[in-house]
Amino acid sequence: MKFGVNTFIWTVSFTKENLPLLPAIKQNGFDGVEVSLFNPNDFAAADIRKGTEANGLECTICSIITRDMSLISDDADVRRKTVTHLKDCAKAAAEAGAKLIAGPLYSPVGYLPGRRRTTDEWKWAVEGYQSVADTFASHGVTLAIEPLNRFETFFLNTAADAAELCDQVNHPNIGILFDTFHANIEEKSIADGYRTVAKHLKHVHTCENDRGIPGTGHVEWKSVFEALAEIKYDGWLTIESFGFALGELSAAASIWRDIAPTPDSIAFEGIKFLKKCLLERGAHA
Repeated sequence: MKFGVNTFIWTVSFTKENLPLLPAIKQNGFDGVEVSLFNPNDFAAADIRKGTEANGLECTICSIITRDMSLISDDADVRRKTVTHLKDCAKAAAEAGAKLIAGPLYSPVGYLPGRRRTTDEWKWAVEGYQSVADTFASHGVTLAIEPLNRFETFFLNTAADAAELCDQVNHPNIGILFDTFHANIEEKSIADGYRTVAKHLKHVHTCENDRGIPGTGHVEWKSVFEALAEIKYDGWLTIESFGFALGELSAAASIWRDIAPTPDSIAFEGIKFLKKCLLERGAHA
């Protein structure tokens, strides 16, 4: 297993000015950082690569679809624009030294049309991922699609639907990011959710039910680690949370209060707990 932390805990966009965060992240036991990529044209790929390599860290990418794009739009021009954007993201990720982009990369977060998804929207998503898959492969980058909870998207909420989507896309570079925060809302059992997505699982977000410090809420971590061992997952365990006063980002994540003593504590106390869980699981096995 490798342990990562999403830099949304400290900043919206990760730039050269944020590189001083990296030594503390390394010193606290993380193997990598997860940085945001919104616009490939202003992404600090070279600085990120230089900074992570200098600190002995790896890099993964989180991303979203912005308001002017969607893979499931009924406008074919918008879908084509989104496909082009995702291909550009794959190139930018590779330039930063990242091998994975993860996130709800189908429609903008918070887009809720007041109805269920349609068969056309599902078909357009499958076609969109199929059309970018070879580009991702050519750059050595995997795309991990994230199901979100029902309050953030109508399109993809459950492990079962995410697995079915990837079955239909049918490409090794297209898989799933499964997040304990969202699964805590949508799944009957978080652990069983991991078993459901096992074949396509590319990335794991290890987040507490309130986005606070892992281990301080009611996520059933013991069963989660048992499931990950059962399916032989050996990738990233990444803590994702959000700063308490980062403007639009904190608002988008519905962070209306201090959810931990400090943003740092979510990362640096959280990794201690996750490593303890992993050690206990190993001892039990």
